[in-house]
Amino acid sequence: MMQNKPYFCPNCRSNRIKFSVISSYSQYFLKDAVTGEIREFGDQRPIEDSEPTIQCLVCNFAGNELRFVKQAEREPRTVTPTNPTYM
Repeated sequence: MMQNKPYFCPNCRSNRIKFSVISSYSQYFLKDAVTGEIREFGDQRPIEDSEPTIQCLVCNFAGNELRFVKQAEREPRTVTPTNPTYM
């Protein structure tokens, strides 16, 4: 389960919004010992990770979620009010 906290890429230190979560699956298969041909595929089963792996979609760095959360905590983004004036 992913945390509902801000992320900040610890590698490129420019991305706070574009990420992907990487999921792992296990799938058994049987091969012919002589030819190497795949004879049978089993069903895919998700591998449960204790912590999600997150990938930055700017620099492609991937790491555990806590690294992204901690980087965001070290360098928090502050909300600055803006009052745009259009003429």
